[in-house]
Amino acid sequence: MPLPLKKIVIIGPESTGKSSLCEGLAVHYQASWVREYAREYLLAHGMNYSFEELTTIARGQLALEDEGVKEVLARAGAGVKGDPILFIDTDMYVMKVWSEFVFGRCDSWILDQIGKRQYDAYLLCKTDLPWVKDELREYPDLESREKLYHIYRDILINQSVPWAEIGGLEQQRLGAAIAAVERLTR
Repeated sequence: MPLPLKKIVIIGPESTGKSSLCEGLAVHYQASWVREYAREYLLAHGMNYSFEELTTIARGQLALEDEGVKEVLARAGAGVKGDPILFIDTDMYVMKVWSEFVFGRCDSWILDQIGKRQYDAYLLCKTDLPWVKDELREYPDLESREKLYHIYRDILINQSVPWAEIGGLEQQRLGAAIAAVERLTR
């Protein structure tokens, strides 16, 4: 019988290595990861987004997460090697913070999803990586990124799922994340 699925969410401000970390963890654990839906949505629709579009993005993120869960469970049921772990780049906490930071409010549907979704651990990426410009990033200044980081940290402190802060460059960051996953989920 396969082990129960572990869902681990990677969160933090933009340009803190969340996607790279998800991919690296998935390779290490021979597991799957869920990409950030907002990137593909904004690439297709542009950066002039509205408050209402954040709920659309949130729904897209959860649809990707649900697909990822089905994929991992199907692999485990078929006896495919690898840990039944799903690494998730972004969740509804990120949608809440984004919505409140930009628009000063959050749609109740997003808030409801925070209460309904269950995860096994969170990894919070520190702002110790250099900011890398791309067409989707909005906050190049360290002050804004640090403010967002502390908002995420406060959220994690005030909820019950185990979590860890992840810092360092490249392999050091991945090593810290692997150690945190082992500590938080085993």
